[in-house]
Amino acid sequence: MKLVSYKTEDREHLGVFVNGHIYNLNSCDKQLPDEMNAFLQGGEVLMERAKKVDAQIKSKELEPKEEVFFELLAPVPHPTSCRDGYAFRQHVAAARRNRKVDMIAEFDQYPIFYFTNHNAIQGPGEIECMPDHFQKLDFELEVAVVIGKKGRNVTAAEADSYIAGYTIMNDMSARTLQMEEMLLNLGPAKGKDFSTVIGPWLVTPDELEQYKTEAKSGHTGDAYNLKMTCTVNGVEVSAGNMADMDWTFAEIIERCAYGVDILPGDVIGSGTVGTGCFLELNGTGLLNDPNFKPQWLQDGDVVEMEIIGLGHLSNTIKRTDTEFSILALKKK
Repeated sequence: MKLVSYKTEDREHLGVFVNGHIYNLNSCDKQLPDEMNAFLQGGEVLMERAKKVDAQIKSKELEPKEEVFFELLAPVPHPTSCRDGYAFRQHVAAARRNRKVDMIAEFDQYPIFYFTNHNAIQGPGEIECMPDHFQKLDFELEVAVVIGKKGRNVTAAEADSYIAGYTIMNDMSARTLQMEEMLLNLGPAKGKDFSTVIGPWLVTPDELEQYKTEAKSGHTGDAYNLKMTCTVNGVEVSAGNMADMDWTFAEIIERCAYGVDILPGDVIGSGTVGTGCFLELNGTGLLNDPNFKPQWLQDGDVVEMEIIGLGHLSNTIKRTDTEFSILALKKK
C-alpha cells in the first residue's frame, strides 16, 4: 500500500495511491482518520483497515471517487521527530578519503544518528533557500522509515515490526554553514535545519517483499535490493542501492529506542548512499583531477530522486528574495 498526504482547499487529507490515482481513505471508511498522524497513532488496527480499502480498490470491489485537484504533501507532513542515520560505509569512507583522513573505526562498532528539524519536513515541489544556503548547497539521496507504533528499548531482532513504511528522503544541506559550525564539534544544525524532503508516498513493508535480500554479514534486520538514483536538471549525478546499507534500519532503531520512546510518526533516515551528494562527488572529482569543476545546487535546479519500489520525488530549488545573511554576522 502507498499512503499519501495531500491538500485540497487548504485542508490536509490522507489517501492511498493506486494505479496512478489518489483516493481519500476517510471517504472509503469513516473509521479511518483523514490525516496521517492520527492514522499512525491507531497502529496496526487502522493499518489493516486501510489495507482492506486498498485491496478493495485494486480489485474494483470498491470504486470511490478519485481526487483530481490537490497538492501532494510529504507523506508524514508533521512528524513527531526526525532523525538521520549514517548507514552507508561507502559514503563515509569516500568522504573521509577525499579529506585525506583515515576511515573512522567506530563506524563499524555502532550506528549513529543526529536529530534534524522535524518542522522543516516537506514533500514534492519548491524548496525555498536563503542566500547563505547557496554557499555550497547540496542534496543527499537517502531512504527513510516512519515508525508505526510506540516502543522503548526495542531490540534489532524485533525493530522491523515497528516500521509503518518506507519513503525517499532528500536531506538538503548547506555545506558552508554546516562545516563552519561543526568546527566547534557540535551539529549539524543551521546547515541542515531549513529543509528535509520526504515522499512522494509512504510504502508499507509488504509491498517490498519481492525486493528483500540478506543484510550484510554480522548485521540484523531486513534489507532490500532497491536501486537509488538522483538527477539534477535531467542529468544523472548519483546511483546506488539500498542493499549497500551496512547498518540496517532495525539496528538504527535499536539505538534510537535505547532508554527513550520512539513514537508513531517518527521519521528516521538512512544517511547518504555512496555517491549520493555533491560533497562526496566533488571531493572524489578533485582527488582524481585537480582541474575538476565542483558542482553545487543553484536557483532553479530540478532535483529528482527515484528509488525502485518507493517512487519518484521531484523538487525545484528556489532562492528567497532577501539579502539577509547569518554568515555576515560572524564576529571578527
